[in-house]
Amino acid sequence: MPNVKSIFLTKLLIFLSISLQSIHCQADVIDLKKADSLFNTRSYKEAMEIYDSSYQSGIYSPAMLLKMAFITEGIGDNERATLYLSKYYDLSPNPQAITKIKSLTGQTSLQGYKVSDGRRFMIFLTEYQDYIVGLLAVFLVLSIITSWVTSRKSGKSPTFWPTILLIILIFGANNFLDGPHTGLVTSSPTFIVTEPSAGGELVDMVEPGHRVRIKSTKDIWYEVEWKDKKAYIKKEDVTRL
Repeated sequence: MPNVKSIFLTKLLIFLSISLQSIHCQADVIDLKKADSLFNTRSYKEAMEIYDSSYQSGIYSPAMLLKMAFITEGIGDNERATLYLSKYYDLSPNPQAITKIKSLTGQTSLQGYKVSDGRRFMIFLTEYQDYIVGLLAVFLVLSIITSWVTSRKSGKSPTFWPTILLIILIFGANNFLDGPHTGLVTSSPTFIVTEPSAGGELVDMVEPGHRVRIKSTKDIWYEVEWKDKKAYIKKEDVTRL
């Protein structure tokens, strides 16, 4: 018969590790509130330092990305402003973002900004990843308590499947819940070819502002989806979003 106390302690340690991650997220929220306060007082440089640190850590929101785009455009860094607006479009697709990107890049039309319903759903899950993990963690705690109480009352081995399933879901949501991999064309001009080599046939020659869906990597190349077809583009010409 499994040692009930040992199993309970194992589950408790798992929950505590999730709780520590939640505390870390709360600290990030405090930093972002400080950055928003600096932004509102027009202390843009100081606000940008905090925003950029959060962005590099993978923590951002649509509102934060718009503020970053505003700051970088204000200092004349249109490339970074375009990058943040493109990332913003991933979280909140709307025509105004595309219009602004066209203005920043001097483009009249852009490729790669079409968002399917399936992709919108994945973006939604990615945006609310922390909430999903938190909710699953609450269910995990309830499962641990229920298993422990039930086993003490009945004297029988507890049922572990609900807890195991929740642990798997939390692990998956925390580590594998990821939106589509896209990249922003940032070099001028950028060559899109049929093969991952200098001898590949030219498919298109484009300017910064277009987006590609990245499918895989091969040496110095990305395999991408371009106009619904497979193609290749040099990594140095693309910034991943």
